[in-house]
Order: sequence, then C-alpha cells, then structure tokens
Amino acid sequence: MAHSACLSLGSNLGDREANLRSALHSLSRLGKVMVSSFYETEPVEIENQPWFLNCAACVEFYGEAGSTPEKLLVEILEIERRMGRRRMQNKGPRPIDIDILLFGQEMVDTPVLTVPHPAMGQRGFVLVPLAEIAPDTMHPGLNKTVREMLQELPLGPVVRRF
Repeated sequence: MAHSACLSLGSNLGDREANLRSALHSLSRLGKVMVSSFYETEPVEIENQPWFLNCAACVEFYGEAGSTPEKLLVEILEIERRMGRRRMQNKGPRPIDIDILLFGQEMVDTPVLTVPHPAMGQRGFVLVPLAEIAPDTMHPGLNKTVREMLQELPLGPVVRRF
C-alpha cells in the first residue's frame, strides 16, 4: 500500500541548490517524488541570516520508509544528519531543513511531531511552492485546499521563483 506526504525543503548554507537536489535525490530512493520550482525566500523569525532556497515535494512512498508519519520523520532526520544539519539554533541557518507538511489526511500531535505542520498556513515559502504542485490538496484540520490557504495568506516576506 502506498502512502503520500507533502514536504517543505529549505537551505540557506553552502550551495543551496545542490543541497536541495541532494535531499530530493535521497527522498527519491524512498518513493516517487513530484517537485515544485525552487524559490528564493527571505528568512522568517530570525532575519539576520542568508536567504533561503525552498521547494515543496510530494512523495508517494512504497514500503516501510513512509508507512507512518513517525517512520518518515526518522528517514528525514537521517537525510538531514547525513547532509550536515546540526540543530544548534532554532530557525537558524542550515544546509537543509525538511518538514512534513501533510501525510495524506492523517493528523498527528505528539511531543516530537505535529502533522499537518502547525505553521504551514502562515508561510508563503511553504504555500507558494506547494500550491504549484498540489493546489487542490486538502488540509485535514482546516478543511481548506492549499490554494485557498495561499489566497488567504497576507502579504509577507519575499518569495520569488529562483
């Protein structure tokens, strides 16, 4: 049985584009990946850091790697670790960041994982690329599509196609 997830990827250290492509290559080993364009975005919350390169990916997993949100999180954390991610400052600079936005229509709320991602509806750097590849995907908690969430998003930090 296949499981699907929508992910947000970002990088603002080193070769940002190469970092995203490397992470996407690692994800492609776990299933079929559909990727948005890359977007350059202003940092949010901690503004004194390099701009990010972001994209969204929807992955259809086969086998155990993406059979549950928790197992997917383990795979993502391993990809980040292999790529040199060190969690030294929350929201700080990083070579790669991969967030689980949606996992089918599942809702998870544990101390280590919340799905849907609690801030996805307030982030242009998440919604703009996700709307490119999955505009009609429904947020199970809000009962709104990605397109509807993007239309309701107030103007904020710059998100521009790379």
